[in-house]
Amino acid sequence: MDPVLVILLLGLTIPFLLIIGLPSAPIKWVGQAVTRLIIAVILLFFINLFGAQFGLHIPINGFTAIASALLGVPGVISLTAIHLWIL
Repeated sequence: MDPVLVILLLGLTIPFLLIIGLPSAPIKWVGQAVTRLIIAVILLFFINLFGAQFGLHIPINGFTAIASALLGVPGVISLTAIHLWIL
């Protein structure tokens, strides 16, 4: 898609949504979910970065990202334990 078209659509959509208003609950929920997902992926990245010295590698894919986003730090610890003791 052309970048100019994307910028134009965003430039028209954002003021339109600000004028008509948007229910804040779904946007807040989606924002929190995306924030948790980003934090989970960053945490998995650092686990892989520092765990490489010990032969630890947890693949960053949709399943591991969602599992660690839903469960938080215990989810990352459980993925690490699964990798160490089961795989």
